[in-house]
Amino acid sequence: MNSLETFTNQLIQHGTDLGAKLLSALVVLVIGLSLCRWVIRLVQHSRALDKLDPSLHTFLTSCTRIVLYVLLGLNVAGILGIQTTSFLTLLASGSVAVGLALQGALSNFAGGLMLLIFKPFKVGDYIKADGQEGTVKAVTVFYTFITTPDNKVVTLPNGSLTGTAVVNYTANPTRLLMQTYTASYDAPVEKVKAVLLETARANPMVLADPAPMARLARHGDSALEYTLRVWCNSADYWPLNFDLMEQVRDAFDKAGIEIPYPQMDVHTR
Repeated sequence: MNSLETFTNQLIQHGTDLGAKLLSALVVLVIGLSLCRWVIRLVQHSRALDKLDPSLHTFLTSCTRIVLYVLLGLNVAGILGIQTTSFLTLLASGSVAVGLALQGALSNFAGGLMLLIFKPFKVGDYIKADGQEGTVKAVTVFYTFITTPDNKVVTLPNGSLTGTAVVNYTANPTRLLMQTYTASYDAPVEKVKAVLLETARANPMVLADPAPMARLARHGDSALEYTLRVWCNSADYWPLNFDLMEQVRDAFDKAGIEIPYPQMDVHTR
């Protein structure tokens, strides 16, 4: 009877201790999650961080979130009686396996650091990388998010971005726009060039310096090909591209310059 009572008392004691640990861990978890969210919101809306580059701001927010949740998890594990030191020792002993399993994540994390250090692009830039192109919306710890012109969101691993060519279309304030137009062999070359230059200079989005240039580029099978080169602000590149194509077509019609169809002369004997 004494042994049964002792066992019962020990069971009750262990149950009480376990219940107390679970309750304490639950309280710490709830309060910790609330504090983590509060700190993350504080970092996101910090006026001091608003002065930083948007890419760095997003990266620091992601790092803060990961660090806080890891610390909270270790504290909860400690309250439950889980030996965190033993866990860390086990993790260190299996570092090779863990490293292989997290190779992609570690590569993306290192890539994120490289992107922040060398800054090949920033939030708001229009880039082309890894077969995708769009406007950069966020640079996080592991991934970069871009929005395509048709409003699709593409997630690019930071590791792949540091290992491939990245074209930044908006890094410089101005861009060169090159267009090719065809005209009949019967149209005088100087007349065609004059019409192209006049049309370009009349467009307010075309910069005066460097000056527009129009030259005969190639003798085609059915027409002469002319190249028009103009400089514009990066934000005006696509609107100017479409405007010039429409305006040059109208200018050719008014000047009587023919845009010939592909043709072939057949001689019979």
